[in-house]
Amino acid sequence: MKMVNVHEAKTTLSALLAEVEKTGKRIFICRHGKPVADLVPHKRSDRTTPHPIMRAIGIKYDPTEPLCPDEWPEAR
Repeated sequence: MKMVNVHEAKTTLSALLAEVEKTGKRIFICRHGKPVADLVPHKRSDRTTPHPIMRAIGIKYDPTEPLCPDEWPEAR
């Protein structure tokens, strides 16, 4: 875990980005010794894999089944 102050982050941003890209480790940007931001590698999401919470949802009916006449909303 690397910590840099704001001034150092501003002057060496390109080098810090290259380091994050190369190592994959996060860098903390601090002001007065307290972390205020994280510089982290970008993580691409896999859109073909469902989220774990969404995977737990089950549908107990056929969503393509047509509605019965009594399930249609009343006309106004």
